[in-house]
Amino acid sequence: MTLIKSISGIRGTIGGQVGDNLTPIDAVKFAAAYGVWLKKQRDKDNHKVVVGRDARISGKMIQNLVMNTLVGLGIDVIDLGLSTTPTVEIAVPMEQADGGIILTASHNPKQWNALKLLNAKGEFLDAVEGAKILDIAESDNMSFADVDSLGKIKKNKAYFDLHIIEVLDLPLVSVKAIESCGFKVVVDGVNSTGGIAIPLLLERLGVDVVKLYCEPNGEFPHNPEPLKEHLTDLSDAVKKHNADFGIVVDPDVDRLAFMDENGDMFGEEYTLVACADYVLSKNPGRNTVSNMSSTRALRDVTEKHGGTYEASAVGEVNVVNLMKKNNVAIGGEGNGGIIYPDSHYGRDALVGVALFLSLLADKKMSVSALRKTYPNYFMSKKKIQLTPELDVDGILKTMETRYQNEQLTTIDGVKIDFSESWVHLRKSNTEPIIRIYTEAKSQEEADSLADKFIEEIDAIAKA
Repeated sequence: MTLIKSISGIRGTIGGQVGDNLTPIDAVKFAAAYGVWLKKQRDKDNHKVVVGRDARISGKMIQNLVMNTLVGLGIDVIDLGLSTTPTVEIAVPMEQADGGIILTASHNPKQWNALKLLNAKGEFLDAVEGAKILDIAESDNMSFADVDSLGKIKKNKAYFDLHIIEVLDLPLVSVKAIESCGFKVVVDGVNSTGGIAIPLLLERLGVDVVKLYCEPNGEFPHNPEPLKEHLTDLSDAVKKHNADFGIVVDPDVDRLAFMDENGDMFGEEYTLVACADYVLSKNPGRNTVSNMSSTRALRDVTEKHGGTYEASAVGEVNVVNLMKKNNVAIGGEGNGGIIYPDSHYGRDALVGVALFLSLLADKKMSVSALRKTYPNYFMSKKKIQLTPELDVDGILKTMETRYQNEQLTTIDGVKIDFSESWVHLRKSNTEPIIRIYTEAKSQEEADSLADKFIEEIDAIAKA
């Protein structure tokens, strides 16, 4: 069992030993460290934090621990209860709060949970600020409020509606055009908060919604990472109901994938490609950003519209920082994460759904036909479980030396660009694994390339 402290927050498995897992004591410790850090950011009498959670079984327990720790520090809390990551992100500036915490382990299985930490803009903390919080947590130098200065908790259940209104008000979301199309869509909410938010949005857009696993009870009916091998039930439901397409999100609704009318995956990597195609068609010449593990197809689509593409290190905050620097029209991550600055600087599946529907209404074509209009790349996403004896840094350095005559990028692990393919090797921010991502002109080539590098890593580790 594991506790991971990284740029993506404090993430771990529930139960077990303090310091090795996300136990109640660890949740309190890191919530307190965040609260102490937050109070140092703004010198004032009253501080406020927005807190929401996905539907994980452990969510209510962890949220109560976190909120009451903040109360003990004299910080007021806006309790959104069941929510989504992007909903909390937009709530922070709306509430003029000093920060936010989302209790979710994203795509991880149900035994995991995490504290995702936001600043006053509703954006993830960078590595520098995250390190400060970890230092505070280890120092135990925390002072709590006296009895007359405790914070208060205020519930606010309006933010699903407020989030949806914000999405529908975006200029490029073609509400009337979508309504006129009479779409029928199957939604797999993986029994988390996407099962609330996505159907609500679709219904406001006049879409006929078929709900699949939309009961927010935290009992994930399949692996919650929205990958093809986990989505056979969605495929069957799309075909059974003669739907126009299917939608699946992860438990905290910041990742989005589509399935076409034939029950075939549109491709998680192509969520961002399609949304960018639509946004750039209305803003020609604008730029895009995604992370290094994302498909080359975004580069191709961006250049088709006269813009420039650039890749960042993996991690949402890295993508956001480069997006701001390049003043991009849209960006995100190839795992289905849409970041649209006209809304906010965070991955948002609700925004992605609305842009995708607007694209379909604009193109007037089926989802399978739309997919055929994009460059055809195939990706393999594999992993190696970390063990204490595995020297990850040494392995990556060896790979860097071995492939020094190829086009290399080393800002995040090692990425090797070949003429017709690429491989990216990096230590995960969210799981105790090495990720091996490859892309090529066929699935067989991508899988073969990944297997080749797994064999090389295995040989280096045994040497």
